[in-house]
Amino acid sequence: MSGKIWLASPHMSDEGYELAYIKEAFDANWVAPLGANVDGFERELAARIGAKHAAALVSGTAAMHMALKAAGIEKGDIVFCQDLTFAATVNPVIYQNATPVFIDSNLETWNMDPEMLERAFKKYPNVKAVIVVHLYGLAADMDPIIQICKKHNVTLIEDAAESLGTTYKGKHTGTLGDYGIFSFNGNKIITTSGGGILVSDNAEKIAKVRFWSTQSRDNARYYRHSELGYNYRMSNIVAGIGRGQLKVLDKRIKKKKYIFEFYKREFSHLKGLGFMPVNDWNKPNFWLTCITLNERFTPLEVIETLEKDNIEARHIWNPMHLQPFYKGCDYIGRGVSEEIFNKGVCLPSDTNMTDDDLYRVCEVIKKMWS
Repeated sequence: MSGKIWLASPHMSDEGYELAYIKEAFDANWVAPLGANVDGFERELAARIGAKHAAALVSGTAAMHMALKAAGIEKGDIVFCQDLTFAATVNPVIYQNATPVFIDSNLETWNMDPEMLERAFKKYPNVKAVIVVHLYGLAADMDPIIQICKKHNVTLIEDAAESLGTTYKGKHTGTLGDYGIFSFNGNKIITTSGGGILVSDNAEKIAKVRFWSTQSRDNARYYRHSELGYNYRMSNIVAGIGRGQLKVLDKRIKKKKYIFEFYKREFSHLKGLGFMPVNDWNKPNFWLTCITLNERFTPLEVIETLEKDNIEARHIWNPMHLQPFYKGCDYIGRGVSEEIFNKGVCLPSDTNMTDDDLYRVCEVIKKMWS
């Protein structure tokens, strides 16, 4: 069998940027949480995307949790959440003992449908926050969503876990709402092996997040805690990897776009095979290239055919309102997120891929149409 082709694997820089920062931490024996790399990573990432403040944390999920806590979400509150997403977007709502209501996507963006969001506010006028996702590096249509949130005076949180480097009308995703969260999991466009970051222009809130995420330790000579705390801060070693990865972010975006355009060119003649939507106002990072299928093939058939050739592909995210854990939560929509799930496949989009790897993926799929 041929070598494995991954969906998206970690890709360290050829220049060894990450090792240089890690070595500095080892030489200084600063391997515990916090340190110069954490400070540097926060500062450099915020500058890269145009955010004023950032808090580096252990995961994107932790960042979402802290965003909700900073927004004052508590027991009994309602939070509108994008339906088509990964569970980590929504689970922190439950951590805060709040109630998620799921909002459908539209076919034009695959992200939150402003029309469905407005409809949801008519049913639930007392909402505390909205979580919008920039799925697969595709920006949501933010202008109407921002306008709706301002009209109803609610906090807007952007889940930009998959969209670092993506811009909406020239502005980076994650910086358009009140809070933005990013993930650096191993499969993301840049990775720290694990980790996340919360960004905001609100200095007071980010300072509070740093406090909560270091066990809410009071400023005292002994261990004193006046608030519930969390062990969420990023380590100095992990942050060093992130600082090195930031230096190659533009290269990774360029390669992801190359992969998308390669597939689009090779599959242009395959009837019934479509691609995720790219809008004029959206400059995606193309984290994963996703295709849609007509009735001729199911996503599972494509995924299993690729698996036989040792190639990893995956389904589109299964909508949250279909998840067993969230059974009983309300859903405002018309079935678009489910339609995308039923037709969609995530193709290998690994920046380690060669042209030979890409041709191999394409040939497997072309044979299905022959």
